[in-house]
Amino acid sequence: MSDYRRLYQPGGSYFFTIVTRHRIKMFSLPDNMIRLKSGFDKVMKRHPFIMEAFGILPDHIHCIWRMPPGDSNYSIRWRLIKSYYSEGLNHPVNKRGEKEVWQRRFWEHLLRDDEDWRRHMDYIHYNPVKHGYVKRPGDWLHSSFRQAVEDGLYAPDWGVEEPKSISRMDLE
Repeated sequence: MSDYRRLYQPGGSYFFTIVTRHRIKMFSLPDNMIRLKSGFDKVMKRHPFIMEAFGILPDHIHCIWRMPPGDSNYSIRWRLIKSYYSEGLNHPVNKRGEKEVWQRRFWEHLLRDDEDWRRHMDYIHYNPVKHGYVKRPGDWLHSSFRQAVEDGLYAPDWGVEEPKSISRMDLE
């Protein structure tokens, strides 16, 4: 049994990586993207949080959430998102009765300051380029990059080259 302990900070901002089981590229299919968005929408209504950034690649998701004041339970939110997404999918079930759609755990990182937040934002938005899906972050449809440009956080041509701030980061 793992001795892993998660940090729960009410009102905190977190970076997450969520991966499909065996890195199956299920988010390549438009219907699965709709299913995923629906799962997020359902959970956000019942358990609000602010999605500060996201990047959805064919086999994994990166995002930054800001939790509401007095609430730090991101685990219930991820459990529900995974569950809603998995409903109705025809996938094998493990001994625990779980559909084998997702890796069992997820990576979480409590963002400590503005610099840490910015590095993780850059990582999320550069990730499709890093994986070779596009040449520029703005070409990837399944991320918050375009909104971040509109909000003034990035220049439209940002990410043509890998930013030095994330060159050694590997959060897959």
